[in-house]
Amino acid sequence: MGAGHAHTLYLEGNSPVHQLPVEVKIVCAFAFTVAVVTTPRDTFWTFAVYTVVLLLVWRVAQIQLRWILPRMGFELPFVVLAVLLPFTEGGERTTVLGMSVSLFGLQAAWGILVKGTLGLLTALTLAATTHRRDMPLGLSRLRIPGMVTTIVVLMLRYADLLAGEALRMRRARLSRGDNPRTIQQIGATARGVGGLFVRSYERGERVHLAMLSRGFTGKIPDLGFPPASRRSWMLGLTPAVAAVAVSYVAHLGVLR
Repeated sequence: MGAGHAHTLYLEGNSPVHQLPVEVKIVCAFAFTVAVVTTPRDTFWTFAVYTVVLLLVWRVAQIQLRWILPRMGFELPFVVLAVLLPFTEGGERTTVLGMSVSLFGLQAAWGILVKGTLGLLTALTLAATTHRRDMPLGLSRLRIPGMVTTIVVLMLRYADLLAGEALRMRRARLSRGDNPRTIQQIGATARGVGGLFVRSYERGERVHLAMLSRGFTGKIPDLGFPPASRRSWMLGLTPAVAAVAVSYVAHLGVLR
């Protein structure tokens, strides 16, 4: 069960961003995302500034746009919602490309799309420059409750295992003549999902008992890695400080 390969969202590198302590990157990503989400959606210039900040981080971290774009499929449900909102919302109407759409729905769609995209790009940046095995250590150093850290450890460790097991179950069904595209196979698919859930629950129980028997107390050991220095905090939080400043200026403009 010990997989030594890197996760598909992690980009191998030795950039200054990769070398930052993980707790600094977690705080920076969180603060940057909060600044983006709380920014008034009608201050269009602010989102351009956020994008420029991300592009600068990517340049330092040596992250190519061709690496980012294929991994933005997580945003598809939000894109669908954003496309539907202008047609389903009521209120004042306007015409766009010859179609009558709701003005409120159009504004809401813009807010969901731009903030969701920037939030996803921030998360991808964090994942690309931080190995997943280091995430629990960063959460522990940030004084996150031990139960949350334990859940994250188990989730990161066994997400790929469960995905692989689901793939093997699907291949087994296909080898026995199953056709998952037909509506008649919904019952078999549902039973397979139920079986996978039971297996994952039982495996989680066994893993937790094994961890306890080896002295696990809910705390992640530092493993000799030094904590973040003041210089690391100052440099690492620069994008977040810039985003918070931009958001603050945007709110001042709205209030005036």
